[in-house]
Order: sequence, then C-alpha cells, then structure tokens
Amino acid sequence: MNSGKYVFAQVLSIINSYEFSKCVKRYNGNYRVRGLNCWNQFVQLFFGQLTARNGLRDICLCLNAHKSSLYHLGIKQAVNQSTLSRANENRDWRIFADFGAYLINLVQPLYANTPVPDLEIDNEIFVLDSTTISLSLTLWRWARGKRSRGAIKVHTLLDLRGNIPTFIYISDGKYHDVNALDEIEIIPKAIYVMDKAYVDFRRLYTLNEADSFFVIRAKDNFQFRVIKSGKVDKTTGLRCDQIIRLIVYRSRKQYPDKLRRIKYYDSEKNITLVFLTNNFEVEALEVAALYKNRWQIEIFFRWIKQNLQIKTIWGHSENAVKIHIWVAVCTYLIVAYLKYQLRSPYSVYEMMQILGISAFAKTPINELLTKTHINQNVKEQLNLFNFNEILTHQ
Repeated sequence: MNSGKYVFAQVLSIINSYEFSKCVKRYNGNYRVRGLNCWNQFVQLFFGQLTARNGLRDICLCLNAHKSSLYHLGIKQAVNQSTLSRANENRDWRIFADFGAYLINLVQPLYANTPVPDLEIDNEIFVLDSTTISLSLTLWRWARGKRSRGAIKVHTLLDLRGNIPTFIYISDGKYHDVNALDEIEIIPKAIYVMDKAYVDFRRLYTLNEADSFFVIRAKDNFQFRVIKSGKVDKTTGLRCDQIIRLIVYRSRKQYPDKLRRIKYYDSEKNITLVFLTNNFEVEALEVAALYKNRWQIEIFFRWIKQNLQIKTIWGHSENAVKIHIWVAVCTYLIVAYLKYQLRSPYSVYEMMQILGISAFAKTPINELLTKTHINQNVKEQLNLFNFNEILTHQ
C-alpha cells in the first residue's frame, strides 16, 4: 500500500503559498477572520475547479464526506456552503486577481519559445477577444447584457506561444469589446491580432505610437485611398497587398499614418477576408496566417467552458463572480505550470481529466502524468517543484 501523499496534496505543494500570502496582506484579506482564511478559501475553490464540482454545495459535501483525509489533502478544515459563500461575497477579489497575475508572470516565460503554427516570426504574438457567459438578470442584477438579459464578459489577451492568458478583464455584458484596448499593457514590437469588433482608429494609432503592431479584420464599409499596390501570387489565395490612407475625415484624424491592406480568399470556407496592419515588413501570407491563428482564442474559450467550472457561477455578487473566474484562471495556469515542469506528454485538458479523478489517489504525480515509473519517494519528487530553485534559473 502506497503511504505517500494524495495527488491533490502533491499538486497543491507546487503552489507558492508565500506569494499568495503577500496578495492577502496587500488587501488585508484575513482581517478579523477566525475560521476560513483566504488561503483555505482558495484551496477549496481550487479543489472544486480541479475536480469539476458543480457548485459550493457540491464542494462542501465532498470535503465533509472525507473529513478524516482533509489534513493529508492540504485542507485545514471543512466548512458549510454558507461559510464559503460569505467568504466569496466579502473577501476582496483583487487578492485572487493579483495571485493570478503572479502565476501569469511565472508561467508565460516557460512557453516563450513555443512555435506558432505556420509562422516564423520572433515577435510576441497576442490575440485579444472576449467570451460571454449568460446569467439570470433576476439573480445577477448588476450584470446587465443586451436585450434585457443578464451576462458577463471575460476579456482575454492570449499569448499564442503556449496559449497562456496574459490579461483578464471581467465586465458586464454591455461593456464594448473595444474598450478592453484601454486596459491592456502594450508591449513594444508585439503583434496584437483582433477581429473587426476592435476597429477603433484612435486606439489602433495608440498601438502604432507605442511601437507595437496589429493585425485586424477590416469592416465592410471601410473607406480608403490606395497609395501603392504590391504584386501578389493569386494562387496562394492573396488578392491584393496595398499601402493606403484613410479618407473619412474623422478616421484620418484619429489615424493620420499609412496602413497596409491585404485581401485574402479562403478557398476552404469560400470567403474573402480583408486585413489591416501597421506592419510593412512581414510577408502578406504571414499576415493571413496571423489572423488564422486568432481561432486559438476561440478554442481556448471553448475549452475552459467545457473543462473548468465557468458556465455555472458560484455566487451572485460581482465580487464572488470575479473570485470564481480568477480561481478558474489560476487552475488553468497551475496545470500548465505542472505540465511544463514534468515535461508531460499530455495536453492541459488531458491532465485536468487525470488529476480530477485522481485527487484522492496516492500515485506519485510524475508516474501519473509522464507515463514513467521511477522508484523515487514522494518527498524527492516534490523537490522538483522548489520555487526558489526554479526562479533562480529563470
């Protein structure tokens, strides 16, 4: 019989609780807290995400049924649903957002050299988009969406090298997508890929002035004047490669510089796409390939809705909803970090499935997730996840 640690405890051991405590201290999260502190709140919500629990009641029921194992799982106490719900209502959501930002800064560099399909570009490449989660306006009165419906939006900036979310902004359903451009931190030389919902020439010029690049799909009523046309090979799907200027007074005032316009015919879907970019160096086909990779964020949104507990929200207040979303994002980042450290051949999705059904098992996680069997005790395995050593080598 294996007397090692539970799988959930092994996963929990890679999380830097010291960094989490710094986030708690920053917002005085444990002030006058006697029972369930912020760390135990996070651990229980993390357990719910990793094991795909349907709600707070489901989390509490499962943990209370295993009271004798809680200490060995790394959970100090089991609580009832109302206690966990009050914690989500009252604890500052920025604690979890800041910890999520710490995990982003930890995980993103690990995947910095991951190749992007069909591209040989050294620049950082990001995709900006949002996903909408429908809610009942009766229960979530603050989350107003379109047509008298309730909804929230999760605005996400996805790093295509590893599909790591580097920016998350949660708003109500009426918040226009283009406003998220005001919230992101612009990185010089980076390429931002967006759909036509983000066409705002004032904001695009801000990206241009910050020495970064954008690739965006043009709107159908777009008006321009051609300055120069380049030769294209129409057998590749390209139809034109032009240098243009805007002619509408307001648009020209907001974006006074030149733009590049590329038209591409997608024979698979039988549609013609028009792209705008301020990058005059990359090949026209690479611009089309950049926009093609925008679909990675749609796949990411579909994945998190299917495999993380996001569609069913575990609270009604704005604070509780933001905590829920950020814990889900943290769960994704922790599993992505674990995948990198173990060099696991499994995808993040597959790892989530394995960890979810193995939380109460005592199998060493390197055997569970790498298809290898090494005679090594659990204590030695967990030394792989010494954060100080990892940060020293970065």
